[in-house]
Amino acid sequence: MSFIKQAGRSLFSIESFGRARVLRLVSGDGMNRLTRARVQALTAAVEELAALPPSLLVITGNTHFFSAGADLHEIAALTGPEALLFAQMGQRLMDAVAGFPSPSIAAVHGYCMGGGLDLALACHRRIAGPHAIFGHRGAALGLITGWGGTQRLPRLIGRGCALQMFLAAEKLHAAPALEIGLVDAIADDPVAAAWAALPAVLSQNSN
Repeated sequence: MSFIKQAGRSLFSIESFGRARVLRLVSGDGMNRLTRARVQALTAAVEELAALPPSLLVITGNTHFFSAGADLHEIAALTGPEALLFAQMGQRLMDAVAGFPSPSIAAVHGYCMGGGLDLALACHRRIAGPHAIFGHRGAALGLITGWGGTQRLPRLIGRGCALQMFLAAEKLHAAPALEIGLVDAIADDPVAAAWAALPAVLSQNSN
C-alpha cells in the first residue's frame, strides 16, 4: 500500500491486528484537525483499504481528541470555489467510510467535533470513551457542515435532537449521547470494545 506508507507518517497511522485494521489520526498538536491534506490522505487510505477490505476497520484518535474537526484557519482563507471543492472533498471521505465493504467502528476518546463528528457518523457504529464529547459547533461561528452530517445525524438521533445539536451548538457528553442513540456503547477502551463487538457486528451484517 504505497500511498498509505507515503502519506500516513504525519497524518495517521495504520495498525494491523490479524485481518483487522486500526486507522489512527495523528497530529503534532494532538487535535487531529481535518485539514485538506489530512482529508485527502484519509480518503486515499480508506479507498485503498477497501480494495482488499480487512475484517474490521476501526477509526480512532488519541485520548484527548478523536478530531477537533475542520481547520478553521484553512476555511477562513478559502474562496467560494475552493470552499465548494473542500465540501466535495469531505463528502468523498465520508462516502468512502460509509460505503466501506467491511464493518467500520469509530472508537472515540475526548473531543469529537464538527467534521470529526461527521467522520464518526459515517462509520457503521460508534463506541465512546466515558469522557467523550460530541458537538457540531459551526452555528456559533456562522458555519454549517457540508460533509453529510446534516443528513446522517437526524437519521440517527431524530430531527429534534439533531437540530438542537446543530442550531444551539450544543455539546453532548458520552452518557447522554448513548441515551439518544448517537453512540452504540460506552467503554473505558473503545478500541478493545470494537474488537469485542466484531462477532455481533458480523452476524448482524450477514442477516
